Amino acid sequence: MRVTAIGILTFFSLLLTVAGAQSAERWGELPAFPPMPAAKTSGMADVNDIKMYYAEYGEGEPILFIHGGLGNADVWGHQAADFAKDHLVIVADSRGHGRSTRSQQPFGYDLMTSDYVALLDYLKIDKVTLVGWSDGGIIGIDMAMKHPEKLTRVIAQAANVTTDGVKEDVMNNKTFNDYINVAGEQYRKLSPTPNEYETFVKQVSAMWATQPAWTAADLAKISVPITLAIGDHDEAVKLDHTEMMAKQIPGAKLVILKDVSHFAMLQDPAAYDGMIRGAMAGR
Repeated sequence: MRVTAIGILTFFSLLLTVAGAQSAERWGELPAFPPMPAAKTSGMADVNDIKMYYAEYGEGEPILFIHGGLGNADVWGHQAADFAKDHLVIVADSRGHGRSTRSQQPFGYDLMTSDYVALLDYLKIDKVTLVGWSDGGIIGIDMAMKHPEKLTRVIAQAANVTTDGVKEDVMNNKTFNDYINVAGEQYRKLSPTPNEYETFVKQVSAMWATQPAWTAADLAKISVPITLAIGDHDEAVKLDHTEMMAKQIPGAKLVILKDVSHFAMLQDPAAYDGMIRGAMAGR
C-alpha cells in the first residue's frame, strides 16, 4: 500500500477533527471523582442531631466547599488540591450524605444550612467564602439570607431558588443518571447505612419536590456578594432561571461556564478554579 504525504495529512486532519469533536462534547461525560489530597485534619463533628464528616486542607483564608445532592465531599478533589496551596479548604458531607449520619428529621435546606453553620462554630471558623454546587449552592444562598455574618461571599454553581428552575426532563438525561448511579456506589462504600440508598434518595427527593421556594422579596434582602455560575450545557438547571436569580439578588454576578454541564468542577477544573479565583478577586 502506497501512503502519500497528502494521505498522511488527511489522516491526521481527521484525527484532529474527531479529537476536537470529543473535547467539545465533554459536557456529555461524567469524569471520575479525583482522589482527595491528604487532609490536615478530618473527623466526625457532633452537629445538631447528627454526626457530620469534615476534612481540612492547607492554610490561609478559609473556603468552604459544599457538594450537591446525593453526592459527597470527594467531588472536590481538584479544588482541594488547588486551593489548599494558598487557602484553608474545608469540605464536609451534608447530613445523610457520604459518611455523615441522618436523623428522623425530614431533609430541608434550612436544616442543612444550620448544620454547616454549626460545623463552622465547631471548627471555630468565623467567616468563609462558600463555594456550593447544586444543593450546595442552594445552601449557600440560604446561608446568605439566614446567616450572612458567616460569609465573605458565596459562589453558587447550578443552584435554583424555586422548584420550577429545574428542567422537567433532567431524569431522562444520561449524564445525570450516570451521576445518580455513581453516587449510589459511593454511598454504599462510605455511608454508615450502606444498604439504605433508595430510602435516602426518596427522602432527598421529597425535599426537591417542594424546596426551595424563595420569592423575589426574599432574594432582594441578600447583602452578601454572590456569584452565580452555570454550565452552558447544564442538564438540571435552566439558564433563564439563573439569569432571573442574577437580576433579583442585589449585585449578583452571572458567570456562564463554557462547554460544561452540571458537573463543571469535574469536566473543566482549571476553568472552574479560575472562576472561583476571579470571584474572590471581585471580578
